[in-house]
Amino acid sequence: MTMRYELLAQRILEGAAVRFPNKEIVTRVGEGTHRYTYADLLTRTARLGNALRELGVAQPRRVGTFAWNNYRHLEAYFAPPTIGAVTHTINIRLAADDMAYIINHAGDLALLIDPDLAPLIEAIAHRLTTVRHFIILGEPEDVTTTLPGAVSYETLLAAASPEYRPADVDEYSTMGLCYTSATTGLPKAVAYSHRAVYLHSLTSAMTDMFSLSERDRVMAVVPMFHANCWGLPYSATLVGASQMFPGARPDPRAICEMIEREGVTLSAGVPTIWIGVLDYLERSGVEYDLSSLRQVVSGGSALPLAVLQAYRDRLGVDMTHAYGMTEAAPLISVNRRRSWLDGLSEQEQLELCAKQGVVAPGIETRLVDENGEDAEWDGEQRGELWFRGPWVANEYVDDERSGETFVDGWYHSGDIASIDPDGYIQIVDRVKDMVKSGGEWISSVDLESEIMAHPDVLEAAVIAVPHPQWQERPLACVVPRSQTSAPLTKEVILEFIQPKFARWWLPDDVVFIDEIPKTSVGKFDKKVLRERFESHA
Repeated sequence: MTMRYELLAQRILEGAAVRFPNKEIVTRVGEGTHRYTYADLLTRTARLGNALRELGVAQPRRVGTFAWNNYRHLEAYFAPPTIGAVTHTINIRLAADDMAYIINHAGDLALLIDPDLAPLIEAIAHRLTTVRHFIILGEPEDVTTTLPGAVSYETLLAAASPEYRPADVDEYSTMGLCYTSATTGLPKAVAYSHRAVYLHSLTSAMTDMFSLSERDRVMAVVPMFHANCWGLPYSATLVGASQMFPGARPDPRAICEMIEREGVTLSAGVPTIWIGVLDYLERSGVEYDLSSLRQVVSGGSALPLAVLQAYRDRLGVDMTHAYGMTEAAPLISVNRRRSWLDGLSEQEQLELCAKQGVVAPGIETRLVDENGEDAEWDGEQRGELWFRGPWVANEYVDDERSGETFVDGWYHSGDIASIDPDGYIQIVDRVKDMVKSGGEWISSVDLESEIMAHPDVLEAAVIAVPHPQWQERPLACVVPRSQTSAPLTKEVILEFIQPKFARWWLPDDVVFIDEIPKTSVGKFDKKVLRERFESHA
């Protein structure tokens, strides 16, 4: 028998402070930067934990964070779990009703709020039933809010003891809480245990996953409120990688400048981020030295093949597809080329990169067809992806909708995919985004990817619109680039994609719009488009 050793989130930080005390953590602050080390992070985490204890925060109370990607937010990732409490990361882009709901549903006792985001909480403060402490993440002069009893984060830390006193907790106890948006109804809460986060961090750092090491300089552009920032703050801390945080409202210029200045080796974000960066580089004509990048991770939705190719050919940067969901903490798969596929042609390798990859060690997968039978892993048959594993949730917190999603020990993802004989997942669509025309399914993702390969197209989303004969037909919503070689028309788009698809797959119409609406985490919001075009003939 081996000794009992609890897998706790705070052990990740403890190890970094001992083994990598001088590795730096850098945050963009306005036009400047804030720098400190893992040793500093441990000390300030201890102070925050002791300050929260003084405010009455203890196991299993919840502490909400309402902040950008910065070093103070990183401290909040570790401090509540260290004292046995729970870190609840709140999406800063939610509608006011949803924001008030999740704070009350979580039962947050304290809120940690970036100064420039305080007005969003002020607007709903009268509706918050459990919050007793509003803490502004800044110096005393940053507390200009009308929130009752608001105090400065730095004032609290200065008065708190630096003694590190971790609580005695069980590895299966909850340390994190994140809400996922629902197709209908209110957001759903997913709880993360210490054990799940620790195992997720170990696995995501592996060579065939994010391949993280102490030598890396990691910049997560994905928001820290989005599914634990894909686990990167934990996995980077675990291996002692330096961390770069882009701070408030990072735009493409700020992202490129930080990569160049700080020598970022790995960055991660949703496709709209990387499409925006590429567009900025082309429009601005500014040359940045991005040679330090060895990997750009994209997840949240499918990445068009044209974008993968543009990063490779124009910037010399390899992009890596990752796939996951809030319910899985969030990593499910990462696209790494297996050794027996090294002989693929350059085009075949590019097409392989467009897939979502092979599931992480420890995750079990099923591909289930519409009849409830297991579909073949032949790259052709399609079905819904089901998962289970040590960091996959088994229910939503206090939510009767759990029974719809977690069935007989499997999480039903709602994603339609195929899996090839080598185990590579290819996401076809979300169940709710598939177009069912005349009883046959059409993948909106496949159509979008080909439309966005057109050099004059910036973004494209395909949705289903009602049809009197065929039930549904695809409608393409297209955003042209600011400068195009020739006027974009419906005929131009359809002619461009026609060789790739059967005729009945082609959209019945193409509409040109100024912008694709985005969800709170930067994905295309097709629900808004469906409502906008529900009467489109």
